[in-house]
Amino acid sequence: MSYPALTITFLGTGTSSGVPMITCECPVCTSNDKKDNRLRSSILVQSEKTTLVVDSGPDFRYQMLREKVKHLDAILLTHSHKDHLGGLDDVRAFNFFSRQPMNVYATEFTQEAIVREIPYAFYEARYPGLPEVKLNTINSSFPFVVGDIPVTPILVWHLKMPVLGFRFGAFTYITDANRIDEEEKEKIKGSEILVVNALRKEQHISHFSLSEAISLTQELQIPEAYFTHISHQLGKHEDVSNELPPGIMLAYDGLRLHIPGSKD
Repeated sequence: MSYPALTITFLGTGTSSGVPMITCECPVCTSNDKKDNRLRSSILVQSEKTTLVVDSGPDFRYQMLREKVKHLDAILLTHSHKDHLGGLDDVRAFNFFSRQPMNVYATEFTQEAIVREIPYAFYEARYPGLPEVKLNTINSSFPFVVGDIPVTPILVWHLKMPVLGFRFGAFTYITDANRIDEEEKEKIKGSEILVVNALRKEQHISHFSLSEAISLTQELQIPEAYFTHISHQLGKHEDVSNELPPGIMLAYDGLRLHIPGSKD
């Protein structure tokens, strides 16, 4: 399959509470290193023709302002938790300037949560200024295309909750997972870059720990990996980075990756 060259920007790399966490005075939350400041996890994916975001959490508005995003073709949602869709109301600004509804891609289960999150967007009697979204259903068994960007959904497990990862050409992004079935791992193999969640060093009920994320990367033989959805419990960015094997790094807010395109 051919795919365009992509620029990936990490809009946020933190867990649900963000880092620093409110009221916490631990060494990470009080660190002066900007790489220890983490908004809720999200990425911006851009080709020359298409711009999309994976997850629109509570920090969505600020993330769009910080990266000066003037046009957005679509939002892809991994799952229905608040830290991944809590900023959807702010698509109103894109609606206003584009005069188009925002395309939102999600499973039917996540779409139900969207309707609960912003029910006023789906009222029959509408008034000016409400967010406008066009829901597009993702079936994890079927790839799809947004603009000129091919997307392969990957089903992963967040304890018992199904969550979607996404592969864009040679780049795969997975967040909020602690288990991946063997058939879904096949979709990841061959990626040149893998992003996966690594919450903390201790084992967690629904997220990969640091050692589990390292093991997954090595099992799949991915040459370059970045860890995201990081909590303050993992430790300082610089300290943890020095402990990682070659080819494995911690992502940080504002990090940009450039992925070459491919033609059949």
